[in-house]
Amino acid sequence: MLDQKLKVDRKKVDTKEFDLPETHFVRDIENRVFQGIVLECLANIDGISLIEGNLLDSILGRGSVEGVKGIYTEQDSRNQTVNVKLEINIQYGLSIPEKAEEIQSKITKDITKLTGLHVNSVHVVFKNITPKDPSKQQALRAFAARSSATYQHEGHLDDEYNDEF
Repeated sequence: MLDQKLKVDRKKVDTKEFDLPETHFVRDIENRVFQGIVLECLANIDGISLIEGNLLDSILGRGSVEGVKGIYTEQDSRNQTVNVKLEINIQYGLSIPEKAEEIQSKITKDITKLTGLHVNSVHVVFKNITPKDPSKQQALRAFAARSSATYQHEGHLDDEYNDEF
């Protein structure tokens, strides 16, 4: 009877400490794991994209997760918390406050569920607006590249030809 009661009590109590009394259990989670979780969350949200690169390429492993720009995480191992900052583009016509709330809720829920850590903050920075039509997106990129090249070229000329002797 005592043996049966002991088996029931062991089910209620975490027995790792009794079975392995001198063992310390440590769990570390690399930042790449958090980036991967955030990428998966963003893949399920319409109307947003990362600031650089293709979101689909990142998810399919065509690019290195370490190379993902716009997703930054910081862990506090003492308090078992994580802070997330992400920089994204949003499609024209979408409500920024609503999209921010959707993103923050999804990321918080998934990180907590998958890692067991408390999410202290999710800071969403909207960097740019993208057009609804993908063909317009390519035209805007080409225009931006030409404008940037012109600006850099003009700045270079000012440095080369100045009035100082």
